[in-house]
Amino acid sequence: MDYDRKSAVSSFYGGRKSSLDALNQDFPSPNPVPDQRRDDASSFFNPQRQSRGSVDILNNGRTSTAGYNQGSFFHAGREEPLKGGRDEEEEGMRGGDDWDVYADFNNAGPRYSTGFGSGDQGATGPVELVTVPALGPEWRRSEMRDMTKSGRREKKSDARKEKWTQWKRGERGMCGKYFTRRVLVFTLFALCAAVAIVLAFTIPRVPGFAFKSDSPLLNATGSWKNAVPTTFSRFPTNFSFPAFASLQIDTNGNFLPLTFDHLHASIFDLDTGRQVGTGDMSHKTLPAKSFPQIQLPLNFTYTAANDSDQTWLNWYNACKNRALIVGGVRPPVKFRLVLDMDIAGLPTEHHASTQLSQNGV
Repeated sequence: MDYDRKSAVSSFYGGRKSSLDALNQDFPSPNPVPDQRRDDASSFFNPQRQSRGSVDILNNGRTSTAGYNQGSFFHAGREEPLKGGRDEEEEGMRGGDDWDVYADFNNAGPRYSTGFGSGDQGATGPVELVTVPALGPEWRRSEMRDMTKSGRREKKSDARKEKWTQWKRGERGMCGKYFTRRVLVFTLFALCAAVAIVLAFTIPRVPGFAFKSDSPLLNATGSWKNAVPTTFSRFPTNFSFPAFASLQIDTNGNFLPLTFDHLHASIFDLDTGRQVGTGDMSHKTLPAKSFPQIQLPLNFTYTAANDSDQTWLNWYNACKNRALIVGGVRPPVKFRLVLDMDIAGLPTEHHASTQLSQNGV
């Protein structure tokens, strides 16, 4: 152990006594006791008491101490008295101008650091060093989660929910600050009204059909006359002939011209309900707000088992020569016309029907 020769209590721990240490000078006792060791600790309280040998209990009584055994106590790491940053004795000997290790940190002494200039002055003036607190953890757990993909997705979701809530409350708009909920309601209402008005004028209506009263069926002319053979036969029992259906169409419900992509007709006998003919018409455009007339080409064709078939007899009697009938009056042709229409502007096929039961051919 390196004993501190300047310490006033170093001799207490067994060190060499300095000649300059007046407090540790030994003076001769007036009544010396031979072969007995003086106990400094006990003589302090009772100077007349004879010293006794102390026994170190922690050392199993093998050694005697002077009352204070450094092995009996916990070793704190430093046995010398802790000195401050200044030594008053050395400072007095050197005149007080010495190097202070705390000068750079206590803001009270000279500066020895040259990080901000030389000496006490910085580049632009006096430099004051401040105490910087110790840094805590760099990232919190919530901040680390915000940096993950799921955290960013959750943050965006929360932002969208917050914007939606603010928009419902009328605090913000969808496209800037002008398209708020109130503006959206009025805009949608005006848009719906405009669409309804446009559709009311542009959507086509299904027209009405009726036979022309004076001549519902007309003889075929042109190429259609030769397209279907005209015949009435008893064996085999059948008939076939071409004709035109004179139809009047009501388009007053339309504001724009009405266009038929395809028009198909089916003809049924009113008495028996058997189909006796068909008809087709391709692309056809009719004016709006009027009663135009069209001639729909029809193909009347029917085959029966024998000449006693009621359907065959009805059409045979209505179409035979007037000269062969007493009085020259033929019975009327009674049938129902069913139309299947594909109208441009409508998504589905529409149907209409009309019938003829009183006029003869």
